[in-house]
Amino acid sequence: MRSLRSRLLLGSILWAVGLVGVAHVLSITLLHVFPSLHSVPPVAMVLIAMVLMLAGLAQVRRGVSPLERLRERLAAVRDGRDRRLAGSYPSEVQPLVDDLNALLDDRERAVERALGTAGDLAHGLKTPLAVLSQEAEGAAAAGHRELAATLGQQVERMRRQVEYHLAHARAGASAGAAPGVRCPIAESAEALARTLRRLYAERGLAIEVDVPPEHAVRSRREDLDEMLGNLLDNACKWARSRVAVASSQDGGSVAITVDDDGPGLPRALRESVLQRGVRADEAAPGSGLGLAIVRDLAELYGGSIALEDSPAGGLRARLRLPPA
Repeated sequence: MRSLRSRLLLGSILWAVGLVGVAHVLSITLLHVFPSLHSVPPVAMVLIAMVLMLAGLAQVRRGVSPLERLRERLAAVRDGRDRRLAGSYPSEVQPLVDDLNALLDDRERAVERALGTAGDLAHGLKTPLAVLSQEAEGAAAAGHRELAATLGQQVERMRRQVEYHLAHARAGASAGAAPGVRCPIAESAEALARTLRRLYAERGLAIEVDVPPEHAVRSRREDLDEMLGNLLDNACKWARSRVAVASSQDGGSVAITVDDDGPGLPRALRESVLQRGVRADEAAPGSGLGLAIVRDLAELYGGSIALEDSPAGGLRARLRLPPA
């Protein structure tokens, strides 16, 4: 007897049983006082009783329906479709709805302040990192190549750490506090492909995008760019001549695949390279945070990332995200 509906029904039944006893006493009294009531057909009394019972059940159902609407709208807020609990509710429920809306407003303001603080921190670190990068270039020009290489590596590592934590904070807020966000996959993939074609122009890489224009995911554009950008850049680093991006509706999610025709990756390493700070080849450029960023962002949005064998002969990254 844990549901509210069953408790209301039980209370109504107990109330009805009590009323039946009272009605029985009253009916006996009335029959003694008004003998003419003996002529009322029993069928009519039964019909009246059934109508009253059905009316009572309808009232119980109507009384519970606002709670069902509240549950549906709470689910819409949780899934990011709505920002607040809209609608009017009975006087007993409305104060609860008002308090929940106030809590949602407070949470949104707190998230905005946290994002602003993270952005200020990242912006404040960019200038010192730029100065250190210039110092590294000056050391290289002065002939201190070993010192310059060390400085350059540490600056790049710090820059990637800043990007990682900023992206993590931004997506953590976006996943739960940005209702209605929608990002078309094709727009993000095409823009990234154009940039990477120029970046890897010397290698003549073919970067193909096969994404239907109607496919969209529930993500901010900058977060989808971060995920797809890391996957595409990783594929371009290892590909021999071709990288392909595609998307498909897969059950309750959208699957985005990034394939390359490179050497691939042994199955034993596929899980470990998704961990923060791990690279498949320590000689490759980067700090080992790219795939970890993708994994963390995808999980914050309720998605996932997996590495598989590619039909092109290399590695396939399969990114799953909730549809918009």
